[in-house]
Amino acid sequence: MRKPKVCLVSSTGGHFTQLTILSKELKDSCEVCIVTEKTKILEKSNNIDYYLYQFNRKKVASLLILIKNILKSFKIVLKEKPKYIISTGAGSTVPLILLGKIYGSKVIYIESFAKRKSPTLTGKLLYKVVDRFYVQWPDMLEIFPKAEYKGAIY
Repeated sequence: MRKPKVCLVSSTGGHFTQLTILSKELKDSCEVCIVTEKTKILEKSNNIDYYLYQFNRKKVASLLILIKNILKSFKIVLKEKPKYIISTGAGSTVPLILLGKIYGSKVIYIESFAKRKSPTLTGKLLYKVVDRFYVQWPDMLEIFPKAEYKGAIY
């Protein structure tokens, strides 16, 4: 029997650390594809399949980077055809998540562990779009009442 393809996508830092933990849990039961932002540290990693451009919505070039990430995400979704997309955020992941959803992937979004009392912008954008929305703190259910609390990834 063929393993389902899962695309794990996140930005760098703590988001990627959580994604790495998830990838270890999924590697035996799923075919895993990892997508993250390209940094000097991560570009030497052998376990990353695709890179997105780092996105900072406060910078002038953010629109250009968003367009580049949309094009890269489109290529990834069409090539990989993931059954599931799981993301721990942040902004650079939104195009891939939305395109995956359009092309039939089931999407699971995990709100940031760092956010205990307030939502991320990415979480607010994706809350009503994704198939499953998980929070890592019970207090976050007040902000996202239809979310599921499953505990922390760490």
